[in-house]
Amino acid sequence: MGINIAMICDFFHPNVGGVENNIYMLSANLIRRGHKVIVITHSHPPDRVGVRWLLPGLKVYYIPFPTIASSATLPNYFTFLPYFRTIVLRENIQLVHSHAGLSSLGQEGILHAHLLGVRTVFTDHSLFGFDDAASILTNKLLEAALRNVDAAICVSHTGRENTVLRARLQPSVVHVIPNALVADQFKPPLKLPSEDTITIVVVARLAYRKGIDLLIATAPRICAMFPNIRFLIGGDGPKMIDLLQMREKYFLQDRIEVLGAVRHSDVRNVLVQGSIFMNTSLTEAFGIAILEAACAGLYVVSTRVGGVPEILPEDMISFANPDEDDVVRAMSEAIRIVSAGKHDPYQAHERIKHFYDWQEITQRTEVVYESVMASEPYDFWTRLNRTLDVGHIAGIIYAIILLVDCLFFMFLEWWLPEEQIDKVQMHWIPERFREVAEEHDAR
Repeated sequence: MGINIAMICDFFHPNVGGVENNIYMLSANLIRRGHKVIVITHSHPPDRVGVRWLLPGLKVYYIPFPTIASSATLPNYFTFLPYFRTIVLRENIQLVHSHAGLSSLGQEGILHAHLLGVRTVFTDHSLFGFDDAASILTNKLLEAALRNVDAAICVSHTGRENTVLRARLQPSVVHVIPNALVADQFKPPLKLPSEDTITIVVVARLAYRKGIDLLIATAPRICAMFPNIRFLIGGDGPKMIDLLQMREKYFLQDRIEVLGAVRHSDVRNVLVQGSIFMNTSLTEAFGIAILEAACAGLYVVSTRVGGVPEILPEDMISFANPDEDDVVRAMSEAIRIVSAGKHDPYQAHERIKHFYDWQEITQRTEVVYESVMASEPYDFWTRLNRTLDVGHIAGIIYAIILLVDCLFFMFLEWWLPEEQIDKVQMHWIPERFREVAEEHDAR
């Protein structure tokens, strides 16, 4: 029996990123398995607002909310409720799946869902610290948002530990389901790159969190140590100027090529030009770029942070501590391995192909959904008491928000009764849709 699911997040297409791709691929595979899935996100002016459709039959609601930074919206607790209630009732939604700890829409969807008797699941895609002001505030917001969530999913075991501590969740409700990729989209090239010149590929957002300062510090040293090395760097961000200045300072224009922003559809074409993939992130919950690079046949060098050590077998990756000297050491080791022909790109692709498959990830997510649907929901007083447990001050603030949310919901029930809301009717047979999708996949 299919479930009617609403994915809610600030981060979705037309923006490109790991979270966006995860939501789309999971939704597409859930539809193929007979579930009804919609996505609720914010608008992208001037023309991406309202209802849009994506293949294979994924309906997306673009709510007209402005963004502040990095595609995130300001908290709109009560402004979002009328939109959310109307969509949930129109689409007969049974379960809300929220994504990303920094998504205001996702947190608000969890808050409102219980008013409509809708079950909730949350997926955390990132790691956060505990010792700076921004992390403390973010963690308290997340704790309050997830106080009454039915289940949570993390993309790595390290991420699970981080989320359990940050949000003070019961470990029994937090599951680990990794990311995945379509392996056929990241096949190694038929003709491998020349062995005379070894190309190191970097594809990342050029920001502090991605360790671009480490890249800037180590690239000149690596070029000086190995005359046959060149860098190919794709991505954009605030560290772009620093990267270009480094290239000018050391006269490396002929050895460090900077591509700028790269569309996801072009990532494979960038990756297959190299033999080694370099990741210098300072924090990483999973690292889908590492997985894509390994699938494309590249040997990987990465900082040992977050959930990265869980991604690949030890013979496919060299680790370094996030400091300059150790990154140079790990890169030197990787260059020797590749130069000696000890890394087989085609064998690497075949191994990755069976490690991270979207069908398996979707089935594991379905198990979480089914356990949530079979469990008993929290009643109002339990939710209120659990909210008060958030803290002496924060608990009272969020309890007031919860009570006002309930009152506003009662007003909406009177102002626009459910009977006056047009319900969406499905004009195709889900079973037949699934059969056609399976026939297409079999070809």
